[in-house]
Amino acid sequence: MIPHERSLVKRLEGKPFALLGINSDSDKSETRRRCRKEEMTWRSWFDGQGGRIAAAWGVRSYPTIYVLDHKGVIRFKDVRGEAMDKAVDELLAELQKSGGK
Repeated sequence: MIPHERSLVKRLEGKPFALLGINSDSDKSETRRRCRKEEMTWRSWFDGQGGRIAAAWGVRSYPTIYVLDHKGVIRFKDVRGEAMDKAVDELLAELQKSGGK
């Protein structure tokens, strides 16, 4: 998913969009190395296996994807590829139409 996420971040640069990652790998140093290698420019937190972030958000499988609107409401879950792009574009269009309110 990283190549797609990278293209999404690049395409939406300068727009009111943020991609946040939570990593559940067991080795924090390996996670950092992979983030550099994959050129991940978005924020990503290390949660480890069975971490507090995953528990708080009810994550049961990986990857779990939540798409939130500008008010922090989960509007889409587990969308990938074109479906993720469509979800994000829909929310950006709604935000623009509402004047950011």
